Amino acid sequence: MIRIAYSALFVMLLPFIVLRMLLRSRHAPAYRQRLLERFGFFSPSHDVRPCIWIHAVSLGETLAARPLVERLLEKYPDYQLLITTTTPTGSEQVRRLFGGRVLHVYAPWDTPGAVKRFLKRAQPRLLILMETELWPNLLHYATRSHCQILLANARLSARSAAGYARIARTTREMLGTLDWLGAQSSADADRFLQLGMNPGHMSVTGSIKFDVQLTDEMREQVQDLSEQWATSQRPVIIFASTHEGEEELALSVFAALRKRQTNALLLLAPRHPERFNAVFELCCDAGLRVSRRSQSDPVDGNTELVLLDSLGELSQLFGVADIAVIGGSFISRGGHNPLEAAAWGMPILCGPSMFNFEDITERLSESGGLKRCADEAQLLDQFERLLGDENEKRRRGTAALTVLEANRGALNALFTGVQSLLDTHR
Repeated sequence: MIRIAYSALFVMLLPFIVLRMLLRSRHAPAYRQRLLERFGFFSPSHDVRPCIWIHAVSLGETLAARPLVERLLEKYPDYQLLITTTTPTGSEQVRRLFGGRVLHVYAPWDTPGAVKRFLKRAQPRLLILMETELWPNLLHYATRSHCQILLANARLSARSAAGYARIARTTREMLGTLDWLGAQSSADADRFLQLGMNPGHMSVTGSIKFDVQLTDEMREQVQDLSEQWATSQRPVIIFASTHEGEEELALSVFAALRKRQTNALLLLAPRHPERFNAVFELCCDAGLRVSRRSQSDPVDGNTELVLLDSLGELSQLFGVADIAVIGGSFISRGGHNPLEAAAWGMPILCGPSMFNFEDITERLSESGGLKRCADEAQLLDQFERLLGDENEKRRRGTAALTVLEANRGALNALFTGVQSLLDTHR
């Protein structure tokens, strides 16, 4: 009954959802493209192989899914891989990472009609949901179509758990559709258990994000870029995945730093592409000499800020910097993944709001590889401390990398769960 009421409400809200997409498309045209896919309409593949469906919401989940997708492509060539996302940035990342090796469409909105149309066309044997994408109709109809469901890299903050607890019956029903759940941490697993997850269908795998790997190609590209930008001759700080309000903080603290480090270079990477132009204007209004990465603007000794307004490069551009600051943490957003920075062996700073990555943040913090900063003053203090003490900077960077390497293995644990489900179809 609750699901029926939820479905009716969702259908009633669809005109407003579409309107919101069209409004967003004024700044990001991709939001108005391929709208029919979101209603479950797409041309089914002529590939006769059985289908594995991987749902990765946006950019971060797509990057997290990359090692799993590569493993599936290698180990299960007799299956077709279908990847869905909900955002254009996720869609672009799928195209960039996997090209024609996978099929990509936008995920259907969670109405009975859209989900059933999608499932009829895709006919998946296995659905792998990245992190915590629990949608009542998607789970209900996937189960009815005899599709097994695996929740991978599952995380559940205390705040999210409290929200799910308010709809306890619906949450138990959704968790009851899961054939297997791989939790990122024991704390996540405990929260799922309290909400009704079957303990026999769950394991603590760790976070697949620890399995990030730097390729030789990435290292070579970073080396070339470092030489072009002459970064060895100046301190470089990267503010990654910033949100509205955080760019002003970044520019303010950078201005204070440049009074002491006059040749410092700031790399600024806004999280959402539709904000790139507005952030560029903000940087210019601050009186800084700005180069845009998307325009391949030259970077020389006079450049004060590089706006990283390209897609798909952030994970490797961390390697150009000396210090990383994680965005989404100085507002009530919950932060973003700090492990891409840790992979380069660099010290990491963040704000107080990291609840989306609490376990990872705690591990990095306990090792000394990451420091939380309550405000701009503490952030500036950390900049000066790290840039004034090369040994301290190296020690903290090494500590971050050590945490990353010590916690690898989630991919193997997760893949074991995938294999156990796929083998039941053979």
